[in-house]
Amino acid sequence: MAQHFGPDNARLTISTTRQGAAAKAGHDLTIEVGSWEATLDPEAQPALTLTADSRSLRVLTGTGGVKPLGEKDKSSIQQTINDEVLKGCAIEFRSSEVQSTPAGMTVRGELSLNGRQGPVAFDLATGGDGRVTGTAKVTQTEFGMKPYSALFGALKLADDVHIDIDATPH
Repeated sequence: MAQHFGPDNARLTISTTRQGAAAKAGHDLTIEVGSWEATLDPEAQPALTLTADSRSLRVLTGTGGVKPLGEKDKSSIQQTINDEVLKGCAIEFRSSEVQSTPAGMTVRGELSLNGRQGPVAFDLATGGDGRVTGTAKVTQTEFGMKPYSALFGALKLADDVHIDIDATPH
């Protein structure tokens, strides 16, 4: 039986970390995807599909840094993501293989991001109530993206970002 997920019954977030000599000046971010949909149907092919609007990303929190991340800072980061990082690109995932595990399933497939496709694999945990949780690691440079940097490269976003899902079907 197909399960459908989106902002009304699930949360899709992106976690970033910082690195470099000036890493203390920056923030580790949690960014929420506001417009997306996914379908999970182990009997179908592909078993898992997900599409997301890259312009719907909103900065929720920023931890660390020399000063708290304010609303103006969050807005500026969102603008940079839209104009310089993702540039409104389509984000799509299609599974090619789903294997059952004792805790849920292992998913392998192709992610389309920034006009490029690449393999992504991750585990999803499933609960008796239908809840689905998991984390996928995406390496930006594998999709032709240069991790954001500032202060002449002394502060930069780590190449790996983590995509988290926490969903309960209707």
